[in-house]
Amino acid sequence: MKMYAEYQALVEHSLAPMLESLGYIPERLLEAMRYSLEAGGKRLRPVMLLAACEMAGGDAELALPFACAIEMIHTYSLIHDDLPAMDNDDLRRGKPTNHKVFGEDLAILAGDGLLNAAAELMARTAVEMADTRGIRALEIIMRHAGVTGMIAGQTRDVLSEGEKPREDLVSYIHAHKTADLLEAPMEAGLALAGADEHQIKAAHDYGLHLGLAFQMTDDLLDVIGDAALLGKNTGMDAALDKMTWVALKGVEGTEKDAAEQVGLAIAELDKLPYDTAFFRDLAQSMTSRKN
Repeated sequence: MKMYAEYQALVEHSLAPMLESLGYIPERLLEAMRYSLEAGGKRLRPVMLLAACEMAGGDAELALPFACAIEMIHTYSLIHDDLPAMDNDDLRRGKPTNHKVFGEDLAILAGDGLLNAAAELMARTAVEMADTRGIRALEIIMRHAGVTGMIAGQTRDVLSEGEKPREDLVSYIHAHKTADLLEAPMEAGLALAGADEHQIKAAHDYGLHLGLAFQMTDDLLDVIGDAALLGKNTGMDAALDKMTWVALKGVEGTEKDAAEQVGLAIAELDKLPYDTAFFRDLAQSMTSRKN
């Protein structure tokens, strides 16, 4: 297996060529799509997909279109999240948000474009594969991104603004708004490698606990993080009266619960018959991240 930075570089170098391989895209739309897609970031989701695939004996090159597709989906969700009708953010990854540069109309279309480009890229790759592994990965990723996954969590998040935090509701929002897109690369990576259903289930559960720890840490950073390191404004959750884990448990309680989720994620790795060191290290780094 490769190091995190090697997977990250592979994704960085592949995003634009994968997008442009779909054919002619109107120039201003392509500019808006690439503005957010190439704004940097950890590339956590595509790195997880490539590493999961190789961990299970698969081919990262074969998995690369699916890895780029999940980053396109993540990016579209951020563009739409930043819109005035949603979180109304002016800054993302240290740069003006998409709608601040291109206007709301083109930002909506850029998000729509990235979602559709991701689906088209995965479908094209699946058609070219000789077996059903690509179709399975496509189904996994679109389900986790869709109306029973990430969009369901975002919908509940928006509708819950101003409500008193409840643990069952915050857990639902975090499980879908955030964890679904960390479950997807684990499941899809193993499916592309031909893993069995028990192994895919353990990978899913790892992604769930990692995602919950990730979102709890995100909630903490919005309160105690450094805006310069985060590349975005802090205090936005409180300003929007969001239902966060910090609002529910406070700073110390959130730190404790995030550490517990990391432990649960690592326990799931014991069910997998592979060298899981990459994902153990990833989980252990989750609660100490600064951005």
